[in-house]
Amino acid sequence: MASSALLAPTLRLARTAFAEREDPPVWIVDRWAMGVLAALRLPLRTRASREVAAFVRQYERQGEAIASLSDRELAARLRACAPAALGARRSEVAQMALVCAAEAARRTLGLRPYPVQLAAAAVLLRGRLAEMQTGEGKTLTAGLAACVAACAGVPVHVATVNDYLAGRDSSHLQPLFDFVGLSTGIVRHEMPPADKRAAYACDITYGTGKDMVFDYLRDRVGAGSRASEAQIRARALYGTASEPPMMRGLHLAIVDEADSILIDEARTPLILARKAGAIEHAEAFPRALALARSLSRDDDFRIEVDRRDARLTGRGRERVAETTRDEPGPWRAEHAREHLVTQALRALYLYERDQHYLVDPESGVQIIDEYTGRVLEGRTWEQGLHQMIECKEGVESSERTLTMARITYQRFYGRYLRLAGMTGTARERARELAVSYRLDTIALSTHRPSRRRVHPARICRDETSKWDAVAEEVARRQATGQPVLIGTRSLAASEALSRALSARSLEHQVLNARQDAEEAALIARAGERGCITVATNMAGRGTDIALGEGVEALGGLLVILTEFHESARIDRQLVGRCARQGQPGEAMAIVAVDDDLWRRHVPLRSRLLAVLADRHPRLARLWLAYCRRAAQARAERMHARTRRDTTEQDRQLERSLGFSGDPH
Repeated sequence: MASSALLAPTLRLARTAFAEREDPPVWIVDRWAMGVLAALRLPLRTRASREVAAFVRQYERQGEAIASLSDRELAARLRACAPAALGARRSEVAQMALVCAAEAARRTLGLRPYPVQLAAAAVLLRGRLAEMQTGEGKTLTAGLAACVAACAGVPVHVATVNDYLAGRDSSHLQPLFDFVGLSTGIVRHEMPPADKRAAYACDITYGTGKDMVFDYLRDRVGAGSRASEAQIRARALYGTASEPPMMRGLHLAIVDEADSILIDEARTPLILARKAGAIEHAEAFPRALALARSLSRDDDFRIEVDRRDARLTGRGRERVAETTRDEPGPWRAEHAREHLVTQALRALYLYERDQHYLVDPESGVQIIDEYTGRVLEGRTWEQGLHQMIECKEGVESSERTLTMARITYQRFYGRYLRLAGMTGTARERARELAVSYRLDTIALSTHRPSRRRVHPARICRDETSKWDAVAEEVARRQATGQPVLIGTRSLAASEALSRALSARSLEHQVLNARQDAEEAALIARAGERGCITVATNMAGRGTDIALGEGVEALGGLLVILTEFHESARIDRQLVGRCARQGQPGEAMAIVAVDDDLWRRHVPLRSRLLAVLADRHPRLARLWLAYCRRAAQARAERMHARTRRDTTEQDRQLERSLGFSGDPH
């Protein structure tokens, strides 16, 4: 296929009818070298600065000539220059392709892209990750890159974090794509296979990263394996061919909010499963929970919070065996009874309602994404843990599932012939992105200087006093009409803060996993005069917050962090909600000594923080900054290790089965 050769002339392609990159293992030395190079290259902003300057010169030299072209001539010029834009090196022809796309955007969308956006689009076309600050126009940037790549004959997948953003971005950019004769499609999880097949057949396809992974797995299961062209022809000849695949290969992916998809969601593999009837030995779950409650922590079992795991000690195993000696069924087998009790311990001590999951009257137990605060539709925990939590909450047990195929985000996106991405926060994980995805991170400056004011952090003795302090600060700002956006880490925290605000008669809107479908509309109104919005940290990500009339004079939007996240990137994303595109804005943190981050990762150091908070406020702020760096660094290392282990397990499974995707 021409597009495959155009994208990856030196890559080893998989020997299948499905265009994708071969998935060789990365050796330890290569991993170390890529990580070191990524860390060394990141501070060198000169590359991005030169790129921006080059587009400024192109605008100055070619602007009038390009503007004088007719619509037909402009589209023809764009298609003629587009293949050069996919090259590895800068050239005037490549820059001309993006300048033509910019002119097309001006004519169709009424938007003249900034040089920074054109430079970021060039970064995407070369298969790199562009770090653009929040509010710098990533939607248009991705549209420009997708337009140029599709004009060069390369099928493009634009992956977003939710269906709303996929639909919004596609419809917003539709006039641009129509102008140059490109077809666009949107993939949603509820669509039938025929409609998905039509969407993937378009020049540019929008959808969520998760849906694209599952469609890939369905195609692999449908083919029986990663079939070659000869196998497909043989099956057609003998009448054993299955339905044609929905996707037509993995050519070019542009991943929006790349840190969320490629890092935060990559800790667990994506598993394609089917319902397999009632779970075995469900009657033993209440007994397992009761037995787990009777065990003594540290003596009978140990909890590993970092790994989200529980382990029975030797004494614990003996006690479980002794207690269940005369009980029938699974209690007679050592492995079965210990597995039941271990899952019960995990359900009791490691998974909390309204933080890790919520209980819906109709849908039962639903998993909450800890990074985004959103409900993970259709996702369940494995090995009976989900049903154990359902038993704990007293809801009807769901059916067990049978794994049909699985793959990690790292391995799926690594199979694209060219992978690119955008996000506002990537520098903290630049090394991991380079090692896991071969993605070089390029940091771009803002179009306008930032006017954000960041206030010193405030430390409270406990959670109750923290909510009181937040409510007091919000009331003070409310009196002037300044809008406030308050970020919380969990559903339970957002509802606790809501009660504190209601006690002061402060009208507000709450955005958490319970209002997932309305999040974009709610977050978009957060900049209106007098508006108070309580939201889980990542809710509404990708939605622009426009300031209401007169809000700039009040200081812009105020963002309050009520707890530091395990990832510093999430904190930066929340702070980035204010002071966008050179507007004014403020940010502050109001945290408590007993916040979960300190208790989980720096429990001993947090004791000193409690002492200093009362006696030496200045020293307390310095110690808080140290504790935050230490705790977040430890958490990030832990999560990175989990992602590496998950990917390695997936590779081992593939080696044992002979090919990826087939569970048999």
